[in-house]
Amino acid sequence: MRPQDVVNSRPVPDPIDVEQAEAALVEHYPRLVRLAYLVLPPRLGRNRRVLTAHSLVQRSLPRSRTPGVAADLPLPRRPGGASADPGYAYVRQRVLRQALEAGLPLRRKAWPKRAQLPPLLPQVWGLRLFPRSGGADELALDQRLSVLSGPGRAAYVLRGLERMQDEEVVRALAGAGAADPRAALAEADGVESPGGVSAAALLASGEFDPCSLQARPTDLMRRRQHAKAALAAAAAAVVCGALLGLPGEGWGPDGAAAPAYARNPASERALDPSKTVRVAAGVWKRSSRTDFSVWPARGNLTDDNALLRRALAVWARPGPSVQTSATPATAVGPPMGPPQLLFAGDVDQARVVLLYDGLRVVRYAEPRDGTAGAALDFARVDGADAAAANALVVGRTDGNVRYLTAPWVRTASVRDLLDPAGVPAPLKRTRHGVTDPLVSPAQARDCRAWDALELRDDAGPRLMTDLGELAPARLTSGPPSAPRDVSGEEERARWARTACLLPAVRSNGVRSVNSWAYAQQSLPEGNGTATWLCTRAETWRGTGSRVLAQFQAPSPKKGTPGAIAARAEHSPACGARDPRVLAGVLWKSRGGNWYVLAAGSGQFTSVTTSGGVQGTARGNLLAVRAKAGAQADLEGRVESGARVGVLR
Repeated sequence: MRPQDVVNSRPVPDPIDVEQAEAALVEHYPRLVRLAYLVLPPRLGRNRRVLTAHSLVQRSLPRSRTPGVAADLPLPRRPGGASADPGYAYVRQRVLRQALEAGLPLRRKAWPKRAQLPPLLPQVWGLRLFPRSGGADELALDQRLSVLSGPGRAAYVLRGLERMQDEEVVRALAGAGAADPRAALAEADGVESPGGVSAAALLASGEFDPCSLQARPTDLMRRRQHAKAALAAAAAAVVCGALLGLPGEGWGPDGAAAPAYARNPASERALDPSKTVRVAAGVWKRSSRTDFSVWPARGNLTDDNALLRRALAVWARPGPSVQTSATPATAVGPPMGPPQLLFAGDVDQARVVLLYDGLRVVRYAEPRDGTAGAALDFARVDGADAAAANALVVGRTDGNVRYLTAPWVRTASVRDLLDPAGVPAPLKRTRHGVTDPLVSPAQARDCRAWDALELRDDAGPRLMTDLGELAPARLTSGPPSAPRDVSGEEERARWARTACLLPAVRSNGVRSVNSWAYAQQSLPEGNGTATWLCTRAETWRGTGSRVLAQFQAPSPKKGTPGAIAARAEHSPACGARDPRVLAGVLWKSRGGNWYVLAAGSGQFTSVTTSGGVQGTARGNLLAVRAKAGAQADLEGRVESGARVGVLR
């Protein structure tokens, strides 16, 4: 045998049978599911990532006897590394390949891969499942992994969780179908472990354990509405079937109703473009109301009756090709009378019409070169005041957004929420009030910047942000009883660490988001001062509010998101009706010691922790030594003596 034959020879992998792979899968199931969960794209959301991770692992068995995973001569492995069992190596490779495929974008001209589709099994109905919340370090690591590509996340996880060396990682990624394993490895090199904690320790924490789960209900109101709609549809189908089976005319006499082809005068007036309400330019200056009802009709196409006729007709009878969207609990039926025309004009490559009927704003858009691909958007805006009626989204193109500003807005500018000391950049507007395009944070895939719209009128500057709806959300600060517009560098600094959490309330019909610093706490061992904030998103419909309790510990890096200590939906907490809030976190000091920290709003006279950690503190702040992974129950007493639980 020649020397080069010895050098170039590679061991032939032993075949893997189904029983061997199943044994490896059952033995290492929690580890494989954790690997899949970490590699899957964060945009899927925690609930779908959990179910998809379990699905990928469960369908990773071979159908028959199959070749194992080929490998070069083994490298020295670090202590605590992954199992060398060939069955485990094969199943891990299958899981890794599917997790990477799940992150690929869907393409029109290619059949989707199985991993790109929602899992058939397992299925969970009526519950949302997600891992236990970790500390600030785990949240920071999750944020950093979310900006990596799929192969980059896989490289980081194989290093930290599987304890693989670089060459092993390259071979594993190549075997899983990654296009450039070396580039993925370089991408993973740029991720620093937050807080000085090792990657292995963070990846093994409960934050990334999809086998130890918490359960919460889905949107109960929406589920009930869907159930009622399904029952109504089934009943209508039964009635229709019975009526169609009747002899003669089938439906029977219509009584006083007009024939189906008869015209209704009120409906005709609502759909007549010449009858649309048009407010003069200066009405808002002398009106007792300052809302959408005093916006003048603007745009270069306000006299295009053919365009307005199409917009009104599509509003009343949208065809199957029309792309329709609506904020939650917004009626999508035709107008009850002639609506008010707010805008009709050319925006980028589309013709856009904005209409208002006192309850809703409706946006109709069609391409300039035809009517194919028309879009119809509904947003509920009843009860709007001057602050809430400052602007409307008039166009979205290539990740950018344009606004139509109110006639009382004097200047418009763009402020990056993540840069509290930055100076807002002026934003040009046309003579019709349409702004230049700015980057929409609602469509961004990462959170490296958050461009908010700052509008100035006679009352001062107001911050608005795009959350994926027609009406931008107003951002405020202060206690629930008296929220105010964001002003001053201190309030902007708190919003800089809150902005990246706004996607949690996106596309929920949000009217305003208030962030209230309800407590400040001196951290043990001289670790500085932490701020506790309650961020509450109010909706236009009055229900469905979402509340986040944040813990913002001192951070050397500006803009580091605060840790979510608790969250709730449909809760009055932290609002005008119930301005109380209590939340806690498990926190690790720079000295490596763990504490249960808790803070309540000013109404609390004592805070108690029980369960895995015992302790009581007078006042609204608590700090008790604990162990890593400790579970504690929090409760507080308010001035009236009543017991109040933690936000949930």
